[in-house]
Amino acid sequence: MDMNGELKHRTVTTNGISMHIVEKGSGPIVLLIHGFPQLWFSWNYQISELANHGYRVIAPDMRGYGDTDSPSDPALYTLFHLVGDLIGLLDELGGEQVFVVGHDWGAEIAWFLALFRPDKVKALVNMGIPFRPISSSSQIKPVEFLIQMFGQGFYVSQFQEPGRAEKALARYDCLTIMKKFLFIDAPDLLIAPLGVEIIDFLNTPSLLPTWITEEELEFCATKFQKSGFTGALNYYRSMNKNWELTKPWQGAKIMVPTKFIVGNKDTGFISFGTKEYIEGESFKNCVPDLEVVIINGHHFIHQEKAEEVTNEILSFFNKFTSM
Repeated sequence: MDMNGELKHRTVTTNGISMHIVEKGSGPIVLLIHGFPQLWFSWNYQISELANHGYRVIAPDMRGYGDTDSPSDPALYTLFHLVGDLIGLLDELGGEQVFVVGHDWGAEIAWFLALFRPDKVKALVNMGIPFRPISSSSQIKPVEFLIQMFGQGFYVSQFQEPGRAEKALARYDCLTIMKKFLFIDAPDLLIAPLGVEIIDFLNTPSLLPTWITEEELEFCATKFQKSGFTGALNYYRSMNKNWELTKPWQGAKIMVPTKFIVGNKDTGFISFGTKEYIEGESFKNCVPDLEVVIINGHHFIHQEKAEEVTNEILSFFNKFTSM
């Protein structure tokens, strides 16, 4: 594990916040965008390998996470804010076109970075969360739709009320919380029974999988102990606002070259009709220059299958480095 090594840690002021970034290597820039509930550190393997293969790797703690500022107001976590943070970061790095990799919420942010500012993105590798067509015809907001479909026990439903999830999480130490979220052993869709909080519903594994160590989890838990989870939860609390803000992009397509990677056992892949969407024509209609790779694994595929995923990233980005 390369927790220090040649890594450079520094702080960049972007879009009104202080953002912590980790940097390694030289060459074309690869921007790595983490998801929930993770940090720059989830890309530890990719940072070293991509740097060893001639790339300058930049991995920030996103707004609300780790050593980056974590405002408490959910209104400060829209896609405009999150993409804006990255645009400011890229401008600080010199303004050149970069390669982008995203996972989970990081994938959602990466899609909209590529949509809003395709001039900034040379090529994209996204994981876990496919781009969905933007529609202004629906009259029901996404959170209300999810509540209607899956009820109040659905994790997104429970995350909406400020303070509710924080109160439930406070019953556990951060290391246990990380284990519950990263190694989910629960029915599809993460729906808790009536009156049960989702964090209580999730099991705590007695044994760790081979792809992560107790030391790595403790490093991340220490950061969440400092920052808390409100910033991370605020991403979910901005979903309705994002729906409103992105309406002008109805029918817009992602035009940058893209590779999409997903685990075949990822709950998000086997639910919501996602598998059919990804394997059919609809996804490619929204992202015309698209490759899809389905890997044997779960949601945190970039850690579980770190070498395989990194090879997929390298094989894709290498196509563009000689252009």
